[in-house]
Amino acid sequence: MYEAFLNQITDFIFVETPVERSDIIFVPGNGYPQMAERAAGLWKEGLAPYVLPSGRYSILSDGFAGVLDKKERYTGSYDTEWAFLRDALMKNGVEEPYILKEDQATYTYENAIYSRKVTDTKGLEIKKAILCCKNYHARRCLLYYQLLFPQTKFCVVASDTDGINRENWHRQERGIQAVLGEMERCGSQFHQIIKDLED
Repeated sequence: MYEAFLNQITDFIFVETPVERSDIIFVPGNGYPQMAERAAGLWKEGLAPYVLPSGRYSILSDGFAGVLDKKERYTGSYDTEWAFLRDALMKNGVEEPYILKEDQATYTYENAIYSRKVTDTKGLEIKKAILCCKNYHARRCLLYYQLLFPQTKFCVVASDTDGINRENWHRQERGIQAVLGEMERCGSQFHQIIKDLED
């Protein structure tokens, strides 16, 4: 019974789907390069024409908190998460004209909101999209982007950035905190959104 309980949490939080050719690749803001690296690989395979990294910096800080992994490779002076992700994309082979810009978002819901504004402004019809995000952030990320792109089919490509994954999260305190924290946020952050949608 306990194993079934863990599996239900794991399957809810750690979303990952097969990848299909899409209209765009979204990379929500963060300080890890892994998601941008995955996005670059998919772009080079021809799976989408554009990549849209998104993010200013956390609403809880006064500036970009800095690169959180592979600092020896990503040594630039970055003002925003978008600037960092753009550099990571270019260092991994994405050509600059195909990187779209969203550098105002300060939390995940805004990543989705402002990304939608970018695609609308550019007149892009997004029938399918690839979402490159952190593995245990995948469900919340997907929920937000689905809200803003309700007619879009999403392919979720998740990256392990800090050693917390679907196999081991419940065996370590920081994994438990991270995953159950995401469960809590999937509830708490949608209270007002659902009320607003119902109204």
